[in-house]
Amino acid sequence: MRYILDSNVALKWVPPEADDAKAIRVRDEFQRGIHELLSPDVFPIEVAHSLARAERRGQIKPGEGAPKMAYVFTYMPDLHRYLPLLSKAFAIASQARIGVYDCLYVVLAEREGCELLTADDRLVRAIQATFPFITSLASSP
Repeated sequence: MRYILDSNVALKWVPPEADDAKAIRVRDEFQRGIHELLSPDVFPIEVAHSLARAERRGQIKPGEGAPKMAYVFTYMPDLHRYLPLLSKAFAIASQARIGVYDCLYVVLAEREGCELLTADDRLVRAIQATFPFITSLASSP
């Protein structure tokens, strides 16, 4: 199966996180070739940003972010240029009042004809009715 992988799912590969078992299953199945994972090329930046923020907030110890980032990057999805996705992502973000970064994943999923796997419940609530291919990690089997 092909999935667009939201960075928030990949961050669950470095516990402790809720739903980490489901995220780890996706990672392991990707490693075994069961799934193909794709993301916009902002994926590494989002992962790095989230881990740096977690260090600043004391959610992880100083110095833990870099090795966690390197670990996530050992399972890098196939990255697709964000620039061709940006105009439509901006339109969706503006209309739905959600982040442009999130909408890059939505537009890539729409373009590639596959599901977007996300741990962002706000994104799911905001636009899943319009984009039914958005799948919440929490509700995945």
